[in-house]
Order: sequence, then C-alpha cells, then structure tokens
Amino acid sequence: MRLKLVSLLIILSGLSACSTTEKPTKTSDNLSNSANTLKNEALNAQSIYQLAQNRYGADKIQLLYSARDSAITEENWPLLEKICTELALTASVDQIQNRLYIAFAQKEQNKNQQALEVLNTLEGQLKQPEHFAWHQFLTASIFASQDLPKRAAPYFFAASESVAKNNISIPKLNDALWHNLKQLSSYALERFNRGSVIQQGWVNLALYHQVYANSSVDLDQAINNWRRRYLGHPGTNVLPKQDTYANELAPLNIERLVVLLPQSGANKRLGDALKAGILAALDKKEISETLFIDENTETEALSAQISQLQPDFVIGPLLKANIDKLAKTNTLLDIPTLHLNTFDGERTSLQHYFFALNPEHEVQQTLEHFLAQGYQKPMLLAPNNTNGQRLIDYFNLQWQRYSETTTQVGFYNDNKDMPNTITSLLEVDKSKERIKSVKTLFNKEVESETRSRGDIDAIYILGDAIETRLIKPYLDVNVSTFADRIPIYASSKSHSKQIDTTDKGDLDGLYFTELPWMLDSQITQHNLRQQYNDLWPEQADISQRLFAMAYDAVAMLNDIRQLSITPDKYFSGLSGKLSINSAGDIERSLQWAQYSNRRIKPVELKTQRPVPLFMQSANDGITIIN
Repeated sequence: MRLKLVSLLIILSGLSACSTTEKPTKTSDNLSNSANTLKNEALNAQSIYQLAQNRYGADKIQLLYSARDSAITEENWPLLEKICTELALTASVDQIQNRLYIAFAQKEQNKNQQALEVLNTLEGQLKQPEHFAWHQFLTASIFASQDLPKRAAPYFFAASESVAKNNISIPKLNDALWHNLKQLSSYALERFNRGSVIQQGWVNLALYHQVYANSSVDLDQAINNWRRRYLGHPGTNVLPKQDTYANELAPLNIERLVVLLPQSGANKRLGDALKAGILAALDKKEISETLFIDENTETEALSAQISQLQPDFVIGPLLKANIDKLAKTNTLLDIPTLHLNTFDGERTSLQHYFFALNPEHEVQQTLEHFLAQGYQKPMLLAPNNTNGQRLIDYFNLQWQRYSETTTQVGFYNDNKDMPNTITSLLEVDKSKERIKSVKTLFNKEVESETRSRGDIDAIYILGDAIETRLIKPYLDVNVSTFADRIPIYASSKSHSKQIDTTDKGDLDGLYFTELPWMLDSQITQHNLRQQYNDLWPEQADISQRLFAMAYDAVAMLNDIRQLSITPDKYFSGLSGKLSINSAGDIERSLQWAQYSNRRIKPVELKTQRPVPLFMQSANDGITIIN
C-alpha cells in the first residue's frame, strides 16, 4: 500500500535552506521590488516558475524557491522535481536539500527506483542532522510503499533515533514506523531487537502487541510495563492516551539512594566536592537511606553490591570509564540513574540521565545569542589544544546548521603567541604595513592610526581566566577607533572567584556565562552560600562548581521524570536552568553577566532557539510545523 503522509506536505512547504551566498540577510527584502511584484501577481507555481526563467542572479533563485514552495502546496510533483533539478545545478544553493526534494517528488510520482538512486548518491554527504533524518525517512517510506517492511525498518529506526537525538520534527514519522512494524513477523522483530534503546523500545512494543493480541488484560499490563521501562519513548505517541498513566509521572518515591563517587585515587578531591553538595541537598529531602560507594571498586564487586542493595535510584558514577564498565555489565539497566558525566556509548535505558558541566552547553547558548542578534561574522579565539579545538569544532558545526556565513577562527599556542594571532585575525598587521608604505613616500611625519577589519561583529573567547585577562586588553587596543565597538563574550572558564578578588579592571565590558552559584547577586539561597564560605573559604573554582552540580542532582530528583518528557519544563538550580533533552542529557542554561566598573552585574541577553537552514522558509524565514 502506498504510503501517503499529508502532514509531510505541511512541513515540506516550509523547508527551504536558501543556502545561497547571494541571499540578503533580511528575508523580507529577498526580491527586488519588480520581481516581488511579479511574484505576487503570479497565480500558481507554474507561473512563478515561468517568471524565474526571465530573471537572473538572486532574483531568479528566490523566485525558484517561491515556485518550489507553491508546487509543494499544490502537490504538483512533476513541477517540483523540475524546479529542484534546476536549483540543484546552482552552485550557491544547498544542493543536498534540493536533491532530497527531488527524491521526494519522484517518490510521490511512484518513480521509486529513480528516487532511491538520488538518495543513494547522498550517502556520506549528510553532515546536517536534518538532512540525515529526512534522507532516512524518505528511504524508509519508499521501501514501505513497495511492501518491503524489513528493508524499510532499519531506515525508520535511524530516522527515529536522529529525530529524538536532535529534536527534529518529521510529522507522521511515528505513525509510519509503527504501521511498518505491524507488517513484520515476530521472528523478524526479534532479529531487530538490538541496537539503541529507541530501536529496542519500538521492537518490544510491536512484540507485545503480537504476543498478547488475544488477551486485553495481559496486553494492558505489558504496555504499562513498557511505559515504565521506556519512559519518554517516541512510541508513546502511537499508543492510546491513558488517564491512569498520569500516575507514572508522579515524583519518584526514593527510599534508598545509592551514590557512586570516586572516594579513592587521583579524583578523590572531585568526589569530596560532589559529596558535600549531595549532603547539603539531602538536608531538604525525605530520603530514608543514602549510601555512598567508591565507584573505583572492582566492577564485579560493585555490581554485586548494587544488586544486593536494590536501590530506588542511583546517582553517579562520575568517571566516564566507570560509566562504561557498568553499562557493559547492565548493572544499572533497570534502575533509574543520574550519571554525573556524559556518555559516549549507546544509552541503554530511558531511565538513565547524564549530567555534566559540559562547556558545549555554554557554546550553544552563546551561539544562539549571536544568531538572535543577527551577527554574521563572529571571531572565535581558543587555545591550540584538544579542548580548544573541540569547542571550536562544535561551534562551527552548529553554526553551519543555522547560518550561511563562516566564522573567523584563531588558535594561540601560548601567551606570547596571542598578540600575533589577534593582530593577524583583525588584519591590524596589514594596516600597519600600509601605514609604513605611506610613510616611506613622505619626508615629514604622517599622522596615522591603524584600522582593524570591519566585518567582525562579535568576538568569543574560549580561554581560561588567565588567558582571558591577557586577550581582552589586546582586543581593546587593536580594534579600530573608527569602527563600532565589537561586543566581546567569554565562557565561565574566564571567570574565577579567586582571581576576581584582586583583578577585574582589564575585563570591563566583557560578557560571560556562569553558574548562578558563582555569582553572588544571583544566589537565592544566601544561607547556603554563607555556610559554604565559612566551611571552605579557599575552595578552588572547580570544587565550587561541582558542589553546585551535585546539589542540583539531588534537588531535581522529584522533577526528573516530568523534565524528561516535557520539552518546555526546566528546573532552576544552583548550576543554571536545567532541562532534559530527548537523549537523556541534562542541558544547562546559564546566567549572563558582564564586567562593569570593576564589578560583575547580571544582564539579560536575547537568546532563542534558532531555526535550522533546512527548515527556514524561502520567503519569510518562518517554519511551518503542525
């Protein structure tokens, strides 16, 4: 049976990357006045397409985008294929996106083999998560429409995993996947019962429906068990709504809490800081028993101890290596767990969450502010080491999802290398060379002032507190006085409570992100902060941040289920506004602050979740999602 997804058309009418270097920044002015008037007078996609044939450059491209949107709305698949084929031959547009459109149009015309050939040519080029998710979904839909459910299933699973991980919307994906699974035998389903927790959740849901098809009581019990094990799974959307399921969202009843922390070895100091935060938070929790276990205990003995204790909830481990070991032994598989780090492996349970002071959260927050402000050419400065390169790579990868421009990047090797890096990026060195050349032409003294490049509209420093205090003055003296003041931003690494007690002057004007716990003006629990300062007046910055993180790990336990399945819900903690994404990662939104007159003051900066290029409308930048 041919798969017809009406809602797909709704979102496709808003999918347009417009990745052309000729596209103006403001989408309302995309077309010249004459071209815009002609487009408004056109009656349908065909007439807009004909208008485009008589135009050139950016006007033609934007008219083709408009014709493409209209063709989707009109379900004129032959014309859509024709338009996108023409766009795909234009070097300055998103060719991958237009080839996906071509495959979609061919699929809608039952030209399935041609559509698959187009999709096959895109293998290895799908670097954007939106591209990958739609590629997998279209491939699965073609196989499903040809009554090939076994061939369709892996692509459906991949699409579902990508959507869940990257918060992408593909209407009717869940319904199409579920319909496809119901075509499979129990034997075929068993063969798919492996891989990610998303895939296993789908397969087990289908198996339950087959095994208990003749017993509604047993089926209800099996589904209830499935809901508890796969809390927040996208398969929930295909099940009948159950009022009784609200009970599953009630706060967890935790009588016995087990905490796994490093209590020996090189990381004991970090474990002590975390333990202090947990104990402080437990003062306000009604948990009967809390047991601390050294996570560095031999794995087999640790697994046996946890099995014997049968905890209601586990916090930890901290170290990635220990998280990996316990994952391989499935020790925590059926126990709700909040790991105190990220995890590079496959999530094994939807009741497992991951909490870390991840610098990528701050990079993402800054990037979203840059996009909200309309910055086009940010300059990024970072140390030339593994961490610096990782964060720059993360920023650039995300930036490419939302912007057609490229960033300017500078890596410095050490303190002595900073001036050269900055003057080179700002092209001050070239200005000095020009001044030198002019002076050689005259015998008299020539008044001169260096000029920096004028296209940089924001600067982001990813160095530590010492590096930032060296970089900021260099930036201040090397930005041309003829240019507008360039806003300068930094991460929480730039802020140190110890250093700030004696040195703030050189940072005037700098914006940075920080944990509320580290900003005295943002702390609501003043008594807790005072007690902490009395007990540990000289604590290192990292210990203070870990204390806040551990405190929040306990404080948010009552809300963790609701947070995991409610996208807009967040918990206000010492370490920021905390939410849980579909991959189980706790995301942090930090406080913005600014150095001003040798003081630190909180500021509110515009930040909003951006729309990926692949989902921006050709004409007005609006995403249409029902």
